[in-house]
Parts: sequence; structure tokens; C-alpha cells
Amino acid sequence: MAYMYLKRQMESEIRDNLIQLPVVAIVGPRQCGKSTLARRIIGDFENSIYLDLEKPSDLFKLDEPEIFLGSNRGKLICLDEIQRRPEIFPVLRSFVDETGTSGQFLILGSASPELLRQSSESLAGRIAYTELMPFTWNEISSMADISWERYLERGGFPRSLICTSSSASLKWRLNFIRTYIERDIFQLGFNIPSLTLHRLLLMCAHSHGQCQNLSKIGDSLGVSHTTVRKYIDILVHTYILMVLPPFEANLKKRLVKTPKIYFRDSGILLALLGIDDFSQLLGHPIFGSSWEGMAIINIIASNPGWNPSFYRDSNGTEIDLVLEKGGRLKAFECKASATPSLNCGFWTAMSELNIGEAFVVAPVSSAYPIKNNVKVIPLGEIASNY
Repeated sequence: MAYMYLKRQMESEIRDNLIQLPVVAIVGPRQCGKSTLARRIIGDFENSIYLDLEKPSDLFKLDEPEIFLGSNRGKLICLDEIQRRPEIFPVLRSFVDETGTSGQFLILGSASPELLRQSSESLAGRIAYTELMPFTWNEISSMADISWERYLERGGFPRSLICTSSSASLKWRLNFIRTYIERDIFQLGFNIPSLTLHRLLLMCAHSHGQCQNLSKIGDSLGVSHTTVRKYIDILVHTYILMVLPPFEANLKKRLVKTPKIYFRDSGILLALLGIDDFSQLLGHPIFGSSWEGMAIINIIASNPGWNPSFYRDSNGTEIDLVLEKGGRLKAFECKASATPSLNCGFWTAMSELNIGEAFVVAPVSSAYPIKNNVKVIPLGEIASNY
């Protein structure tokens, strides 16, 4: 099934950065739409070149990068999968500094800026990073045949989302996981045994939405908790996992200090757990936490500049997500129910943190208030205007 191009939330930011800076980087997981977006953007430039460094013929062109870049001076050069040629960053810097003009290079990578260490060292002050993730709900909600049930089941990776059947989507996601385990991690320079990585992903899937227990995972894998922490950091920096930190406050009570683990894409989570379709998900214990994770990822994406965390004390008083910016706090609860209810712990936490407004994200058709400062909202109403 083919769809017309959908404008990505980050597109305007990337275009603005190309006007301001010599180098712009789009980073995010494989198959999330970076190449499609980049081709769309460079198509508006009269002189542009696109190299896919996954292709041997394009990779070969950079065997002598100074010659290639010099012969194409003045053009916008897009380098896709830049992590295949990390040694090129010092060369890019020298070309950037010769003229100082903006919009010289658009680079795409499947790893975080922290992993693309050469870029941050060689291009400091010359580069802007934009993270592009799989589709958010706000980006696809206008498509009449994409329901929230389908989005939760398949996740936001474009090819998974538009498959003609649930079985075809699941097959795509399983292939994605296999490629990630067997090829992508190795190409990034990490020497993690494939079987160990697969078992770690399964354990994280069963712990989705829960606090990390590094010692327990380490015991199961036969490695130390420090090694587990290193492995999880790799999963975070390759955009498979998100680690949500606990809220920090000077309160006269014991707060949980262990972060939570979430899969960034609900479709990948369900594929790891062997869940075939939405009907099977409804009867699975992961249903509630899969909705929670999907909602939290979308909330964070729709509220740039806000610092995310969760709140929980030793008595179990909890808020799923707290956003903080400039001393202002917003609270979000995520309920996989058309008639969501809140327990006493939520109201206690609201009072303890002196939170002025809160939102319950649920599969409802329209927003409605519970109290003056608490409102139930659908996925489509989580943007930062709240």
C-alpha cells in the first residue's frame, strides 16, 4: 500500500538549520524515514548530491574524500549512513572552515550523537543535530485508515505501519530485529554476542515500563550489572530503548531512584513478545504498559524542551510522566481505557509536587475535564500547547 508523502514534524527545523549552519545531521534508527526526508529536502536545492554509504559504489566515491568533495564544492552533499565513514569528519571540518557558508552537508546516521563521537569533536560549533524517530501519532492521525489500535500494534516505522496485513507487518518487524542484532550492532563497532543481545532484548521487553533491575538481568545473562548497564546504554544510543529517569525533588520522603525502561517503538516491543495482532494484545498483560510507553514517547516528542521523568515514592505513590521546564511542572497519566479512573496515589502526588495541571492520555474520542486542573485527552491532543 502506497501513501503520499507525509510531512515530518522535524522538517521545518532541519530546513532552518541548513540556512544557519554548514552541517546538519539527522540521526535516528534505521528505516524510520531519514532517507526519504533527506531526499525531499535536497530536492529543493538546485545543486545537490546524495550518497548512500550502504551502497559499495557510493562508499567507494569517498575513498579519496578530498578529491570527491573538492570536485563538488558549492553543492549540498548528503551522506547517508555516515557511521560507515567516521574518519571523514575531520575532512568535512576542513571544507566547512574554508568558506564558512551554510548548507554544505546534510549527514544521516543510525546512531546517537554520543556514538558519532568524531562529529561532535570535529564539527563542534558547525553542526546541528535533529533526532528523527518513527512516525508520531500527530504525524499520521490525518490518515483515515490508521487507527490508534493499528498504530499501537505495528508501531511507527513506515514500512511496518503501511503493510497490507498484520502478518506482513510482524514479518517486517522481526526482520528488522534480526538485522539489528546480527548486522547493525556489529557495524557500529560493538562486540556483543547475537544470542546475548537477543536475550537482553527479550528481558527488556518483559520489563517494559518497569524499573531497571540490572543485577537480575545480569544474573540471567551471566554477566555483571555493569556490563548490563553498558549494553542498555548501547540500546539507548541506537534508538531501541528509552530510559526514563526518576523525578528528583527535595521532599521529606523516600523516592524511587531507579530509572524505567521503555521501548521506543511499540511495534518492536510486541514483535519481541510474539504478539501477532491487536486482538491478541488485548488479552496480554503487556497491553496497559504498551499503551503507556507509546503515549509517553509521543508526549515527549510533542513537548520539546521539557525534561521528562516519572515520580514514585516508597509507598507506591506514582505519576507516569512529569515534564519540567523553567520550574513549571505538567503531569501525565496513561490509561489504556475508554473510561479511565485515577487512584488516590495520583492525587497525593499532585499535591506533594504542587502540580498545577495534569492530563490523562486515554483512547477517547475527545477531551473532557475530571477536575478543574485535570483533563482526559486523546493521543492527538498531547502537543505542547497544553
